Amino acid sequence: MAPFSFLTNHALVWLCIAADPRIRIRDIAARTKLTERATQRIVSDLTDANYIQRTREGRRNVYAVRTDLAIPLPTERDVALGTLLDALLARRARNGPPSPVSPAGL
Repeated sequence: MAPFSFLTNHALVWLCIAADPRIRIRDIAARTKLTERATQRIVSDLTDANYIQRTREGRRNVYAVRTDLAIPLPTERDVALGTLLDALLARRARNGPPSPVSPAGL
């Protein structure tokens, strides 16, 4: 069975930037297992869609994640990006990396 991810590549890149606004494209690519070219394209997509803002600081890019925008969902209501970010990163911030769950614990 081929590996899959619950999150899209765009979401993974967005989360890397949210976790480290000074992250380099090379580091995002390594963490997400994407090529640098694909990562640059995704960052451009996210910038064009206004999900992130990019500014130059010397020779580096510094990013700002927009958490006030809504994510259109196929449910009755949309969810703010900040809510998603809190849900995905909150446990790590509180408890450190998540521990593996045993099949008995499911």
